[in-house]
Amino acid sequence: MAFPFLEAVIGFMILMYIFETYLDLRQHTALKLPTLPKTLEGVISQEKFEKSRAYSLDKSHFHFIHEFVTILMDSAILFFRVLPWFWKRSGDFVTLVGLNAENEILHTLAFLGGVMIWSQITDLPFSLYSTFVVEARHGFNKQTIWLFFRDMVKGICLAVILGPPIVSAIIVIVQKGGAYLAIYLWAFMFVLSLVMMTLYPVLIAPLFNKFTPLPEGELRLKIEKLASSLKFPLKKLFVVDGSTRSSHSNAYMYGFFKNKRIVLYDTLIQQCKDDEEIVAVIAHELGHWKLNHTMYSFIAVQILTFLQFGGYTLVRNSSSLFQSFGFDTQPVIIGLIIFQHTIIPLQHLVSFALNLVSRSFEFQADAFAKKLGYASALRAGLVKLQEENLSAMNTDPWYSAYHYSHPPLVERLDAIDKPDKKAD
Repeated sequence: MAFPFLEAVIGFMILMYIFETYLDLRQHTALKLPTLPKTLEGVISQEKFEKSRAYSLDKSHFHFIHEFVTILMDSAILFFRVLPWFWKRSGDFVTLVGLNAENEILHTLAFLGGVMIWSQITDLPFSLYSTFVVEARHGFNKQTIWLFFRDMVKGICLAVILGPPIVSAIIVIVQKGGAYLAIYLWAFMFVLSLVMMTLYPVLIAPLFNKFTPLPEGELRLKIEKLASSLKFPLKKLFVVDGSTRSSHSNAYMYGFFKNKRIVLYDTLIQQCKDDEEIVAVIAHELGHWKLNHTMYSFIAVQILTFLQFGGYTLVRNSSSLFQSFGFDTQPVIIGLIIFQHTIIPLQHLVSFALNLVSRSFEFQADAFAKKLGYASALRAGLVKLQEENLSAMNTDPWYSAYHYSHPPLVERLDAIDKPDKKAD
């Protein structure tokens, strides 16, 4: 008797939904607490706390509904064998337009095109409600409906342009990879990731946002001085018009080797009136670079990617696995989709472990900025970002341990306030 892969996958999906819903309920209870954590008393105003609480509870209610609908749809699609049915219909479509349905690349592109249309249709109501109801209700959304749909169309166009050559290359590699398939797939994805990391900020991101050089002034001088003192090869310093879409704020850096760039959201500059607070946030980001966190994360992703492809090569010819999901053929893209479903348990464990590492990196980057003399400014900057973004003030420890890649503000402030250990 063949192992019931499909039933096992659906069963685990439902178990994970129950577990994560339990964590969500714990977090929802924490969000309803009427008082600030002791560490934040006198630091966060009561007005900001009430606004943060209302915003977090709104997002929590929306999340419950979204996750319930998602698990229903995902389980139904698998249980009722929608994927094999749609694979056959996409083949019929290829034949209908006068092309050869036996060509796996054409068949796959038709299938993925239909999946993309389905995803856009099912996700659209949730995206619209999140943006124009939840975010707008709390003063964050700055998008017009025109800008929203323009961004969506641009994203679809990019998928149509970039998707076919990438998918075609993967299919050819799997068909011809032989014993070294895992290495070839990993090498292709490695090169692709480098190309996309290079092209995205230069060609793709400007399609959605406007990037302008940070004007000459005190803030620019301070950031350049900090970068120079750390030997950070800063080539360009940009401001991005994040305020055209949201009043949430952030800062990030990117680039390879000696060509690094820093990007500040205009909302960050507007919200942090003190330049030292912004410089402290940048010092934290530069801490990630100086401590090689970005490199370590990139290496970890490459190792996990290689292991995933290695696992895929072991099961891709398993006819019983394909048959369990309702397929009588073994298309490359379907094999990848099925494999991703079968390793869901491992993916959750890996995600949890990566979050643990990420939180450790955040504490280290905070400590780095503190060592540079930015403890007070970083503390003020983190509080300001928490306030302006209306981030959750009360967090359940189980929920944050499982979901958060960044430690809660309370933990970060406690770490910053903790006296440095003196060497004997």
